[in-house]
Amino acid sequence: MILVADSGSTKTSWAVTGTENKIVTEGLNPHFTSDETFMAVCQKVRQHFSTFNLQPSIFFYGAGCGNPTQHKRAEHLLSKAFDTEKITVETDMLGACRAASGHEASLVGILGTGSNACYYDGTCIKCQPTSTGYILGDKGSANHVGRILLNDYLTHRMPAKTRRLFHDKFQQSDTKLMDAVYHMANANRFLASLAPFAVEHQNDDDYCGEVIWSALHDWYFDPLQTLRQRARYPEGTLNIVGGFAKAIEPTLRRYFKDSGLTVGNIIADPMKGLLAYHST
Repeated sequence: MILVADSGSTKTSWAVTGTENKIVTEGLNPHFTSDETFMAVCQKVRQHFSTFNLQPSIFFYGAGCGNPTQHKRAEHLLSKAFDTEKITVETDMLGACRAASGHEASLVGILGTGSNACYYDGTCIKCQPTSTGYILGDKGSANHVGRILLNDYLTHRMPAKTRRLFHDKFQQSDTKLMDAVYHMANANRFLASLAPFAVEHQNDDDYCGEVIWSALHDWYFDPLQTLRQRARYPEGTLNIVGGFAKAIEPTLRRYFKDSGLTVGNIIADPMKGLLAYHST
């Protein structure tokens, strides 16, 4: 039995190869998840797959697992929760590569709650800029778009018409909005939850379209341009994984039209590709 998990900051998808058996739980980014929460989610998953009596081989692809300390912690918690030593923990970035590119060389990006990018040679990641997280990085992501929206709303730089729509949508005082960023858990998820507003109005509100375009522009120049230079990959394919990427697919393809990069696969959920990868 091979159990595959794709874990972001918002949700984790779990599935067994060769079956239709799947479950979705909350995200298990170890930077933001306590041991107790991590174990509770794993126990829920174990109960869901209780019809399988064999100890599973687990391939866990997780946001935050590039950090050596968090990588080791995730391995320990998974081993304890599933009572198996057959644990392989990899980054969500490698999961995105295997899902979107298989064994083909390409640039691979993640645009979901957060963002990342790398050069993948068809086997392993050869070049990847340091991810600096949702405060310093995550350019082009849903939480980046949320940061722009919220900052413009609170400082009254958002156009009045759009500001009224934003207020009617979220019905929160300025104080509560600030508290959600600075005093509540999972600020990255909260910021990302604002991005669908821009997606919804991108075609009927110039401001919303410009916010998404601006976020992509920031992602293109940092980290993608840095990555292209370091990997010596001036032209080629860019495959992208993430729910936010899929939601703005037409805009993504239009943005990169004259960039020298050909946007190939854009997939919201890497699980199908990961199951295929681990079934071969």
